[in-house]
Parts: sequence; C-alpha cells; structure tokens
Amino acid sequence: MYKLMIVDDEEEVRKRIMEEIAWEDYGFIVVGEAENGKDAIELAEIVIPDVVVTDIKMPYMDGLQLSKHLKDIFPTVKILILTGFDEFEFAQQALKLHVDEYILKPVLSNELIEVLIKIKKQIDEETAQREDISALQDLFRRSLPILKEKFLASLLTKKMAHDELEEKSHNYEIDLQGHSFIVSVISIDNNISILEDVQNPEKIELSRTLKYSPDTELKLFAVFNIAEEIVIKYGMGIVFMNNNNIVVISKCPEVDEGNIVNKTLHMLEEIRMNIEKYLKFTVTIGKGTICYDITNISYSYNDAVLALDYKAILGNNRVICIEDFESNTEKIGFDELKEQALIRCIKVGTVSEIRDIIRDLFSDFEDSRISIKYYQIYLLELIITILKSTKGADIELDDVFGTNSTMLNEILKFNNIFEAKEWFTGLCIRIMDYISYDRQNSCHTIVERSKEFITNNYHQSGMTLNKMSDYLHISSGYFSSIFKKETKITFLNYLTQIRMEAAKELLRTTDFMAFEIADKVGFSEPYYFSYCFKKHLGITPKQYRNSSRVE
Repeated sequence: MYKLMIVDDEEEVRKRIMEEIAWEDYGFIVVGEAENGKDAIELAEIVIPDVVVTDIKMPYMDGLQLSKHLKDIFPTVKILILTGFDEFEFAQQALKLHVDEYILKPVLSNELIEVLIKIKKQIDEETAQREDISALQDLFRRSLPILKEKFLASLLTKKMAHDELEEKSHNYEIDLQGHSFIVSVISIDNNISILEDVQNPEKIELSRTLKYSPDTELKLFAVFNIAEEIVIKYGMGIVFMNNNNIVVISKCPEVDEGNIVNKTLHMLEEIRMNIEKYLKFTVTIGKGTICYDITNISYSYNDAVLALDYKAILGNNRVICIEDFESNTEKIGFDELKEQALIRCIKVGTVSEIRDIIRDLFSDFEDSRISIKYYQIYLLELIITILKSTKGADIELDDVFGTNSTMLNEILKFNNIFEAKEWFTGLCIRIMDYISYDRQNSCHTIVERSKEFITNNYHQSGMTLNKMSDYLHISSGYFSSIFKKETKITFLNYLTQIRMEAAKELLRTTDFMAFEIADKVGFSEPYYFSYCFKKHLGITPKQYRNSSRVE
C-alpha cells in the first residue's frame, strides 16, 4: 500500500475525497489530512507520504509552495494538484516545476481514481527499475565520476602498486601515462566577496548564485569547470575535486623537468586569473614538487598542501611553489585525509580500529629514510590532531597526559617506534573513553540550553530551528532528533506551547489587543496567531479572554 495525504482548506472536500473512494482497492491508504500547507509539512515529516493530493489556493502556504517544500524533503513524493478552471494555466505552469498531475474542480471520483492509478503505475515502475539489473548498470555509469575521484584521491594518500594502478586507471578511463608529474591544489579563498559584472548579465546571475549559495559546492563546481577547460587546452593533466579543493595532476610524456614546471606554472596562473575575472572571487594555488613515478605522487600532493600553508604569510590570490620555501628532502607528510580519519576513529571508532589506524600511520616510517627532524614534526602533527579530537568535549588535558609530563617530553623520550605506537594508541583510547562518557551527558545539557533560549527569546518572530541550531553550534537535523528524543515533542510544538502560555497570561492580565499580543509572543501574522491559538486551545483569543475574566 502506498501512503496518501490530502490537503485542502475545505473540510467538506477532504471528507468527500476520503469517504467516496475505496482507497485500498487501488493500492492506497490515507495516512492523514491537513487544512493548509504549514500543517501539511508538519504532518508529512511524521507520516512520510508517497502521494500528496493538494489544493492550490490555501491560507498561510499555497499548494505550489507546499509542493516545492515537499519535493525538497522527499524527492520521490508524487504531487496531485486540485485546481479551479480559472487556475488552469497556473496549474499547467506548475507541472513544469514540482507537481506530477492536476485535476480540475469539482473533483469527480472516477477522474481522481484514474489519475491515481496512473501515479501508482509510475511509482511501481520506478520501484521495479531500481531493482532491475539494467538500473544497477546505469547507477554504475552515473557513479563513475565519483569512483574516478575516489581512485585519484587514493593516489594522493598511499603508494599503489603499478599493476593495480594500471588496472584501475584503465577501468575508470583515466590516462596516467607520463614520465614526470606535478600535483597542484586549488583552494578557494574565504575573505573575498563576489562582485557583480555590470557588463555581463550572465556572469551577474552566476555571481549572485555563488554569493548566496549556502554551500561551497557550487563554487567548487565553477572552479572545477574553469580549471578543467584550461588544463584540457594545455593538454597536460587531470582535474578532480578532493576535500573541498580542486586537484590538478600535471603530466609530461618525457623526462623534461624544465618543460613540465614552466607549463604547469603558466597553466596555474591562467586558471587563477580566469577565476578572479569570471567568478569574481579568488583562489590560492599550491604547487608541489616534481616526481618521476606516478606511484609516488602523494609526496608531490603533500608538498602542494604544504605550500598552501604559506598563504598565511604571503596572502591569498596567488600561485605558491613549495620549492621557493623548502628544500626537496625526503619526508613523510601527515595530510588532511589521515587527520580526518584519525579524528573520526577517536570520536566514533572502536579500540581495535584505533590500534589499526595508529599502526598504519607509523608504517610509513618502515620504507623511508626520514630524518629525526621530520620524524618529530610528524609526531607533533599527530599530537595536534589528537588534541583536535577533544574540541567540544569536557576533557582536562592533565587527566589525559598526567600532571607531571608534557607532550614534548613524551616525544623525546621514545627509544623506538614501537614505544611511540603504544603511547599514541593508549592516548587515543583514553580520549575515546572520555569523549564517549561526555557524549552520553551532552544531549540533556543541549536540550536544557535550548529550553532556556526559547524561554528568553520566544517573543522573537525569527525564532526557527536553524537559528536555534546556530546558537547551539550543531546541525539542525541533530538538534531536532535529540530534542524530540529528550522531550517527546518537536521543537516547533514546544515553541508554540511556550508562546501559547505567554499569550494566555497576557490575555488574562492585560488589555492588549490580539494583534499586539501576537507580536509580543513572536507571531508576525496576527491571523496565523489566532489560528494557532484556536488550534491549540479550541477557542479564539477573544473567547479565552472573556471566559477567563468571567471566572
């Protein structure tokens, strides 16, 4: 059975639709009804419908606004619009946006059944397609860009055997043939605002879109397109996304250090200038050292990432070459992927996984001739990463390291790598235990803080789930789940209850008009306040005031 929800501000229409059709005979079950778009959204998040039948014209939120919101939350939901004859052209336009079908009012049962049978067939076909082998093959083809990026990212973090590299590059259709290679990393600068080009309307629209995007993905995509176009023009490299940066692998068919370095620098400078010119923001590019074996390309990548660190001294919007600052000595880098993997393991992993990841981090020393200087730097980076994992947790460093020891002393007193591994393993396990205990007690604290914030700020009309999440510095989805788990009520319902209690107090003790009280308890629309009040208490604000004063 597919779940169906009915939304219409006319109760008679809703009841007639629900009662005149034997829904189960056609593969549907009615899981709820709502009289306006706002109620429908709240209900949909609970019942998760497969099909929504909705009117266009409704108070507070119309059917098209509802459809767009539902499609954003539930991309596979099917929308059936009910519309009057004078709204017919409006409904036709809506079909191009968010809805799947429409029916003219007055709604006839046989017409509605016919359309819903069509929708059910569509859902059945989509379900079957997902289970079909051809659909899986299509999924693989669509996933190929992601698989390519994952493979290329793996080249940046570990040494891969030549046979494995050749096999995967062939399967993923990636040309890695060459005799010399350089890795460069393009990082978007955060402190440059996007400007508008009054001479080019298309770029104005792109700039506005980038500027107001809540995510960096669109910026990354735009940078990727420009970088790829220029790299293709030079005919000497591969471009892909990695860790919110763009990575360029330059390759040269012959062993010619001067040629690949010069061409790479010209190419990177052209990329930087075009991004600034057309996208109206800037990037900083770190260029790594040259290597002559593709399996060692991780060293060039680590150098490129290291080069980016120097933008703190040189500033943004430039190409930075690591050779200008550091000599080309053998070293092992503790890159961002390793850092993220270790932090993630400490926070949510197991003791066994901690031991495995520490073992892998120290295995890099076995096949290298690293100096004691870089060995100690590596250990310092490792300690800094471990300390980062404690951010936000109530952990005293003395409890972890001991009152009579320092981190530097611990690093210097190791006699061999085995001792270092054991010390770091024990440190990670202790911190993991502290974080686990702290996490168990943090949910209650978060909910209590949110309640206090609501009590002090419910009168603000801009009070939303996102604003609360920003105040608590956690994601809205995580906050919503723990709030409901702790209080057995949604954030919106709790906020409404607080506002209703405040409104009741003002109605009992003051002569403020209803619209004044609405503003004082956080409602920007007086009519919606009256609607919520009646829905919450069963009577209007005026009726409540009269009854409370009679008593």
